Amino acid sequence: MYLPKHFESPDRALTLEVMREHSFATLTSADADGVPFATHLPVVVSDTEGTVALHFHLARANPQVAMLRDGRASMMAFLGPHAYLSPKVYPDLKRVPTWNYIAVHAYGPVEEITEAHRKDALLKSLIALHEPHYAQQWMNLDEKFQETMLGAIAAFRMTVARLEGKFKLNQHRKEAHAMMKVGYAAGTPDEQALGHWMERLGL
Repeated sequence: MYLPKHFESPDRALTLEVMREHSFATLTSADADGVPFATHLPVVVSDTEGTVALHFHLARANPQVAMLRDGRASMMAFLGPHAYLSPKVYPDLKRVPTWNYIAVHAYGPVEEITEAHRKDALLKSLIALHEPHYAQQWMNLDEKFQETMLGAIAAFRMTVARLEGKFKLNQHRKEAHAMMKVGYAAGTPDEQALGHWMERLGL
């Protein structure tokens, strides 16, 4: 993505934090003609000994499954808080509106997870994140039903080779920061989140 130096993520830990907090991501792959195809899906983000991996699954009938199996170039996008920014935050009138946001793009090779026990582990990791109490219900379901459900999905792991984190918070317009924080503090949940990030980044 377009990433001016002043909007780059300040460090890897904050980038991973955004990915985990906003883990319903968009997976984009190129088809055989180079046309992009996207799927929106929940992702489990892991960081083991410095290697970031993304675990996810798609419906087996999804055309993107074939693209991933073919090794098509793919990218996972995570969108954090975002909001419109009015030019009224500036002390002068020669300004225009913009949109502030936090986003992360991850790139890397994708491999399919075919073993039933690994697919089951992926589902359990998603359950642990989103509804831990459901874990026992899933484990109590009869084995045939579980096999059917696992057979209906294709599971994958992306080993992240490159991360791009963009924290666009008007870092280059310091004269607007005080008014931005006042507006964000009284705004929507996304605006409040952006204000919180401004404080964390020392803006």
